[in-house]
Amino acid sequence: MLNINLKGKRAFIAGIGDDQGYGWAIAKALAECGAEILVGTWTPIMKIFSMSLASGKFDESRKLSNGKLMEFTKIYPLDATFDTMDDVPEDIREHKRYKDCSGYTISEVANAVKKDFGTIDILVHSLANAPEVQKPLLETSRKGYLAAVSSSSYSLVSLLAHFGPIMNPEGSVLSLTFMASEKIIPGYGGGMSSAKAALESDTRTLAWEAGRKWGIRVNTISAGPLRSRAAKAIGFIDRMIDYSTANAPLSRELEALDVGYPAAFISSPYAAAITGTIIYIDHGLHSMGVAPDSPTLQPTAAAVTS
Repeated sequence: MLNINLKGKRAFIAGIGDDQGYGWAIAKALAECGAEILVGTWTPIMKIFSMSLASGKFDESRKLSNGKLMEFTKIYPLDATFDTMDDVPEDIREHKRYKDCSGYTISEVANAVKKDFGTIDILVHSLANAPEVQKPLLETSRKGYLAAVSSSSYSLVSLLAHFGPIMNPEGSVLSLTFMASEKIIPGYGGGMSSAKAALESDTRTLAWEAGRKWGIRVNTISAGPLRSRAAKAIGFIDRMIDYSTANAPLSRELEALDVGYPAAFISSPYAAAITGTIIYIDHGLHSMGVAPDSPTLQPTAAAVTS
């Protein structure tokens, strides 16, 4: 049996805010393999996430196969739209959810992790946001479009630029993308399809640059639709799941750990030769050219009677 052993490895996962999404599932899979988990949580929800964790709200989701609860060694506030404090506008600094918090920019968090732990082995980018995601691309403002790219794509570049120097050789960087980067998904707007396309392009370039500079790997997982809190913001996630179930080669609803377990493999030494790659985990939906449930493909009454 091939057992993935990540004992002695340390992972920093950017973007966990609850127990529903792919970021949480990846953390749990890595923890199952023995990795130490550090978390970066979006600054405005840092307090409520920490309180929910402490109160036991997530205990059922934290259970590992050995009966123990997944532990986060440390949780850092993180707003990945800012590289340094000089980038943070005054109104954000003074906002009630930011005012009493410090050290939440990417450079500050990387420095804090270096001070607290020295190095990491695994970096996971589980971040995406578009303030105008429900708007068609033609109705998306420049500000909304750039915000989507900044939060969802450039954040990977910045995270790697700042965490790369403290990553051990043969480390792994992993992000999450979606097939709207290469196929038309009506309703997935606000610049998010563009942001995911940029993320995938950057994955290839960063694999080359980070591989030659630090000896680390960079990959991205193109995951199928999941009924997470973040996905519900799109507004049609239930229909996307129904569509996938009806049309993908494997007709069952995707679960978060369907992505979590492969992520652990990709982050392990067993995947030492995999880099610059998009790994599709969507029950094969990305491979379909047409929708089998389309009325145009259904047999006509004449054809049936004949």
